[in-house]
Amino acid sequence: MSFMERAARVLPGGVSSPVRAFKGVGGDPVFVRAGEGAYLIAEDGRRYVDYIGSYGPLIFGHRPPAVVKAIEEALSRGTSFGAPTLAEVELGELICSALPGMDMVRFVNSGTEATMSALRLARAATGRDKFVKFEGCYHGHADAFLVAAGSGAATIGVPSSPGVPEAVTRHTLVAPYNDLAAVERLFAEHGGEVAAVIVEPIAGNMSVVLPKDGFLEGLRELTARHGALLIFDEVMTGFRVAWGGAQVHYAIRPDLTTLGKVIGGGLPIGAYGGRRELMERIAPAGPVYQAGTLSGNPLAVAAGHAALTYLEQHAPAVFAQLERTTADLAAGLERAARGHGVPLRTQRAGSMLGIFFAEAERPVENLDDVNAGDRETFKRVFHGMLRAGVHLPPSPYEAWFLSTAHRDEEIGKTVAAFDQALAEL
Repeated sequence: MSFMERAARVLPGGVSSPVRAFKGVGGDPVFVRAGEGAYLIAEDGRRYVDYIGSYGPLIFGHRPPAVVKAIEEALSRGTSFGAPTLAEVELGELICSALPGMDMVRFVNSGTEATMSALRLARAATGRDKFVKFEGCYHGHADAFLVAAGSGAATIGVPSSPGVPEAVTRHTLVAPYNDLAAVERLFAEHGGEVAAVIVEPIAGNMSVVLPKDGFLEGLRELTARHGALLIFDEVMTGFRVAWGGAQVHYAIRPDLTTLGKVIGGGLPIGAYGGRRELMERIAPAGPVYQAGTLSGNPLAVAAGHAALTYLEQHAPAVFAQLERTTADLAAGLERAARGHGVPLRTQRAGSMLGIFFAEAERPVENLDDVNAGDRETFKRVFHGMLRAGVHLPPSPYEAWFLSTAHRDEEIGKTVAAFDQALAEL
């Protein structure tokens, strides 16, 4: 019996999260035993250059010494208390110091918890029910967000989900990403009913799609004009594309921000925060209820504080290295594609990389553009690279994540594997 057959007997689809099942590429997934630096180590002992990166948290690669040490020290004191700790206060202070618009932060256990809680707060603060999201942007699996979601939902061809009541999603308004005119039309029709606009400032759940000039600025102006809140979902981009995230990079201050991934150093965590007058509406300071037994878990807080402390101390060097490495990888992939006459476009934001088997000259700006890419070629290239010891995210809708552990050796191996996979097409 294979690992996948055994898993499918007790786990739906054999996995604990849909994209892991390889539905987007076919075949059986690699079962991982360990990670080391830039590598995944499979149960059979085979090593793979890793571009999944746990979908974003591992900015320093697997098992960075400072994070491991912090976890070990925290573990010696306990695993969970259900009571306040100084450590969560210190992590909160560090995060708030990095984001100009974040006066207060509330820790939760996942990105889904963060986004659903931020939306609840926005609705309470405005007294409105509707909100705007964008096609291809994934904000977790809370009912209200499972409309035109990207990432895993797009991979398996399920734009929404059974079990989500129409009464919930009727308040969800959807616009194409990068289409400011569409958002203006929604506000023209529903402006007085819209509580918030939630957006990935850099979309990372339909590969990597960058905001067009003026798009984020336009959202900021529109929401302010109509009395709605602007929520930046930086679960993926927060502290990965810049110290403080995309909002620092683009110099735009949202009303609320959701975070995860890097702030946990590889352990499960989420957070949402914003202006003091908004956050003081959260219980027990105010009437908007949200709670979590394991929120502020001491192991996750310790790992996150270690990761962010190191990142803050070395930010210029770390982000310069990640920028150079990612640019070198993108250039190598493009060079290989040209050599084989295969259309390829790469798009990147810091250490996030997206590839599209489409004409290089045409920018990919929304979900329709992503859907127009050649997914069959992606599947074949994915498996060719997997055979060569390079593990990509198993879906054309997922971003690749690089870390400081990815060096010239790993980049060279990746480009060589890509070249060979293209030769086998």
